[in-house]
Amino acid sequence: MNRNHYLNIFKVSEAQLQTLAATALAHGGDYSDLYFEHTTYFNLLLKDGVVSSGGFHTDFGVGIRVLKGEKTGYAYSENTDMQDMTSAAKAAAAIAIGSKAAGREYKAVTDRKNDLYPCADSWREKSADAFLPFLKELEKAIFAKDERIVKVIIRLSDSVTDVMMYNSLGELTCDTRPMGSVSATAVFQQNGKTENRSVSRSFRMGAELISQALIEELAWDAVKGIDERFEAIRPKGGQMSVVMGAGASGILLHEAMGHAFEADFNRKGQSIFSDKMGKRICPEGVDVVDDGTIAFNRGSGNYDDEGVPSEKTYMVKDGVLCSYLHDRISASWYGVAPTGNGRRENFRYNPIPRMRATYMENGNADPEGIISSVKKGIYVDEFSNGQVKIGEGDFTFFVKSGRLIENGRLTAPVKDINIIGNGPQALSDILAVGNDLKIDNGTWTCGKEQSVPVSCGMPTVLIGSLTVGGE
Repeated sequence: MNRNHYLNIFKVSEAQLQTLAATALAHGGDYSDLYFEHTTYFNLLLKDGVVSSGGFHTDFGVGIRVLKGEKTGYAYSENTDMQDMTSAAKAAAAIAIGSKAAGREYKAVTDRKNDLYPCADSWREKSADAFLPFLKELEKAIFAKDERIVKVIIRLSDSVTDVMMYNSLGELTCDTRPMGSVSATAVFQQNGKTENRSVSRSFRMGAELISQALIEELAWDAVKGIDERFEAIRPKGGQMSVVMGAGASGILLHEAMGHAFEADFNRKGQSIFSDKMGKRICPEGVDVVDDGTIAFNRGSGNYDDEGVPSEKTYMVKDGVLCSYLHDRISASWYGVAPTGNGRRENFRYNPIPRMRATYMENGNADPEGIISSVKKGIYVDEFSNGQVKIGEGDFTFFVKSGRLIENGRLTAPVKDINIIGNGPQALSDILAVGNDLKIDNGTWTCGKEQSVPVSCGMPTVLIGSLTVGGE
């Protein structure tokens, strides 16, 4: 970490950082921190064969937080002029002084110096013209895969974020976070019917992401399963076994269970898992993970947005709930170490516990054997439009892609159905976990009060009984 590089970006000195942290604690706060951010964003949109729009902008500023008892004071400045930053520090301190609760202790963390996304080709050194051939070639490749395609829409976006964090414990942490994303939507028409399929890839890496291999991968993915979309039926509903396909169906794990493991919901007693720490919530052999250390993954970070190094956190180990997802506040409240889950949308927002890459680890079952074990059920590999009640654990998800399972065989493709269930009940009703874990590298974004990039995944998983809403 080259401290001077980041100090120069934000035009501050270490002495000024120390002064600001002290100013923020002038009214007796327990802890203060500073979050500096400089982000450049760029995007291009190709539609109807033409790059019809694009944009570039820069965001820059600092957020200052003061913690005192149970209260949080937060203020930000969109420049790093010392006078404006001092005003923000005083404002944050004034917000926090009303707490009558006992003070809390905040401890320094050990720096593991992760290097999860080395950038070989900086986005900031590329011009828009450099990406036009890629967009055109991807469009051509998608059209070539299926004669029923009538429209292709492609979006390319990238960002690079410089972050510098300092706190009243004297910790100074810096990071540069690249992100590249490509999404494509193909619209198909057949016998008067219209279907569409959207695919995407997103990684924390530089412009080396743009390649011929990515063109081929996205083009094939854009037409995958489209025959089934046109043939799909709406089956009869009811209680039945559900097989979750490996990969993108991990979004159900993220939404229906992962949020309930975030420590702020549990600290406030709002989660169905608030009183289940150390208790069995899944069958033996089930491990549920939130991982911020996968190289180049969209949800990964060398550090979280409180300067805590990322780690791989087991929320469930061998079926037992063993950890929540902690920021510094919840870690202090529970008397444990933070897990690197303090995240924020940008410097204008206070950090809160958030997921990164959430998935279930491999089991020992053969995926084909899982399907063949089901007499009547449904196989699902893509969801959308989920809703979850954190307190009760109830969820409902719309099925985007799936098939009936009849006498151990995948049969008719299905559409226009919902999967309805309860998170804790679904976890306890897991009957088999496959050995085919897949992390989905799409453009997943989580919207809990703020938007942050995440990813998800899972192996093939059999849940004994869920409600399928159909005919």
